[in-house]
Amino acid sequence: MLDYAFDIIDGIVACFSNNFAWNGLVATFWFLLFVEFPRYYLTDILVTIYYGATFRRRRNRDMEARYRLYLEKPLVTILAPGKNEGEHIYKLVQSLREQTYNHFEIIIIDDGSDDATPLICRDLQRSGYIDKFFRMTDRGGKASAANYGVTHAKGKYLVHLDADSSLDRDAIEKILLPFYFDRNIKAVGGCVKVRNADASLCASMQALEYLRSIQVGRMETNMLGIYHIISGAFGAFDTEILREVGGWDIGPGLDGDITQKFRKAGYKVWFAQNAICMTNVPVKWYALFRQRKRWSKSLVRFRIRKHRDILWSNRNFSFLNMISNAENILFDFIFNYVWLFYIITLVFANTDRLLEILIVGWILRFSFSIVAFIVMQCVSERAAEERKLAAFLMFHTFYMGYFMRLVRLVGHTEELFFYTSYRDNWNPRKTSEIARMEGL
Repeated sequence: MLDYAFDIIDGIVACFSNNFAWNGLVATFWFLLFVEFPRYYLTDILVTIYYGATFRRRRNRDMEARYRLYLEKPLVTILAPGKNEGEHIYKLVQSLREQTYNHFEIIIIDDGSDDATPLICRDLQRSGYIDKFFRMTDRGGKASAANYGVTHAKGKYLVHLDADSSLDRDAIEKILLPFYFDRNIKAVGGCVKVRNADASLCASMQALEYLRSIQVGRMETNMLGIYHIISGAFGAFDTEILREVGGWDIGPGLDGDITQKFRKAGYKVWFAQNAICMTNVPVKWYALFRQRKRWSKSLVRFRIRKHRDILWSNRNFSFLNMISNAENILFDFIFNYVWLFYIITLVFANTDRLLEILIVGWILRFSFSIVAFIVMQCVSERAAEERKLAAFLMFHTFYMGYFMRLVRLVGHTEELFFYTSYRDNWNPRKTSEIARMEGL
């Protein structure tokens, strides 16, 4: 056994000294070095530097916007549709009662729950903790429930929340500010983080992923003007414009779809990185697999099929918006298949040194992950609390580099060739059939 371990170490040393001279390193790890590093790591560094350099300007802008917000003090509708979220509703309502901005109404939509949600919500309504509660006896899906809530909304702005979410005390205030520093901004996304990160290794991986892909990643796309997804867990919309674009369409991928509808209508969208929403994530790998496969299907269904017209710029959809959509399709869809080809050719071309390649690849990814984590720490308002996640970086390389890519590949392939999103139980069968007939 000891001899075997020494053989591996000798192989790694040889790998670096002989096989992995610069030319060999580039030839072996070209996908990591020329696709993933520039897009996901180098961009992180450059945008973070810009973020720090523009701190004073952003602070002054936010102060002026806050003054205008409280001068007008518009009514805001808080809308939370959900199914079987009884155990989470009270936590959500409690976090809303603690908000610094408190001129709002709360509407809860129960989408055919079979748990105690109706009893809990009616009790909260009688106690004055929520303003309106509606129960849909027949489940229509999240989009249907949300759209029903919109018809009863009185607020100038509407904040959409997942029923299992909770907010920082100033989250409502901060997600409203962008409406007041640019009047053409009509939709704003909040920053979603993981509440149950300690529940399992699976949840810890997602906590790191959310920090990288949401807090840092969406901050980047926002600064570049190509922000393309407002999270359904926490997003704010101009209520009039939300009605104008027709609300949410039936199907998975509601977040990206509604964002594209606003951008296609000629309005700006914004990411409020300091408006923090905490949410629970799956704690089991099979549950995560199902969730992310569904999300991956939505990219094919909405971006490649429904919104394929925005791959070309037009009067309402600018060249920059076209780049936003193209970038998303390129890196999240096309390059996944390129990655599969890369892995297959790498395996067949290096059958005699796969272990060495795996170890060296892990070392490279781990090094890049350390850089990415430092960037996360620079922009996070919870840096000290989130520092403990550094212990999971060694596993995160496999999670993002292999597991998530395979999940996306399965989801993309299923939807591309078999249209399986229309048979997903996440939406009621009847609404899925209607969506397919209408091309949604």
